[in-house]
Amino acid sequence: MTNQSAAAILSTLADPTRRAIFEKLAEMPQPVGRLAEGLPVSRPAVSQHLKVLKDAGLVSEIAEGTRRIYRIDPRGIGVMRDWLDRFWHQAMNDFADYANNLAKEEKE
Repeated sequence: MTNQSAAAILSTLADPTRRAIFEKLAEMPQPVGRLAEGLPVSRPAVSQHLKVLKDAGLVSEIAEGTRRIYRIDPRGIGVMRDWLDRFWHQAMNDFADYANNLAKEEKE
């Protein structure tokens, strides 16, 4: 999945357990067993959350022997970043307008 909307991705991360898993994966790629350590849910529940994160395009997995190693999928983060950049550019334009207006007022 690579064409997920920012709204769907943000909705996926609205769940605190999924967000915790995502944050753990941001630190380093990990197998499900390690991800489950320290979380208040069972290993099968972590697997279910990983499936949702994977379906949203936020997580990918690779086989390493008999284990699956999960990692952040940069394509999913790219969708969120593109969405947030729209607001950043608007904020910068608004700030430039403010600074220009302030400079005009100081000259008058």
